[in-house]
Amino acid sequence: MTRLLPSAQPGQQQALLQVQNLNAWYGAAHILFDINLTVRKGEVVALMGRNGAGKSTTIESIMGLVNHHGIIQFMGHDIAACKPHQIARAGIGFVPEERRIFADLSVMENLDTGRQPPRVWPDGQAVAHWSVESIFALFPNLADMRTRRGGQMSGGEQQMLAVARTLMGNPYLLLLDEPSEGVAPIVVEQMIKMVLALKEQGVSILLSEQNMNFAQQVCDRVYILEKGQIKYENTMDALSHDVQAKANFLAV
Repeated sequence: MTRLLPSAQPGQQQALLQVQNLNAWYGAAHILFDINLTVRKGEVVALMGRNGAGKSTTIESIMGLVNHHGIIQFMGHDIAACKPHQIARAGIGFVPEERRIFADLSVMENLDTGRQPPRVWPDGQAVAHWSVESIFALFPNLADMRTRRGGQMSGGEQQMLAVARTLMGNPYLLLLDEPSEGVAPIVVEQMIKMVLALKEQGVSILLSEQNMNFAQQVCDRVYILEKGQIKYENTMDALSHDVQAKANFLAV
């Protein structure tokens, strides 16, 4: 029996993204088992867990990139059967762990590839609109390398460019896959500032992350996955004080 999707509790924003009974496969390998999660407007939500827990697969399933089955509702519309380009046009921005910037294009040219028209919420309120100027205000380092080709940038700079290019699509919801993975500590600090700035702009974010320090500083709520199943759900503040949960699900 399929459970009804939960509605927002009093004082909470209505859900922007709701996922229920999500299962996913790579070929014959069953990776995700009945995943249920919610992201509300203005929230930053973390998917945490050890390597191989299913964090990236969850995000890729939402984007329609892997074989999956279940309920995926975005702004009240069923997107479970949509193609990745349709999901992107609907207003979900995705920054993969591999970044996938265009190495032969300049910073400005990469940004242009992500450009989409301004968006509005169903109630008529404008969604945060990202221009080249506001992008460079958020990422000053990129402003100093407008003509640099993507392939000539460091890993941290490429990560910033990947996020910036996605923001040029003015997304309602941003999916970040391991944003702090493989970048220098100073870049992690810049990523923390970036996520907090996006949160102030009202951008909703679902991110997969292993860095507890990063997640603690930016996230409101957390889901922890283990072997393709959600084993823990709570506020990030509660997790930060839950020594047993961190030992059970996050310790190496």
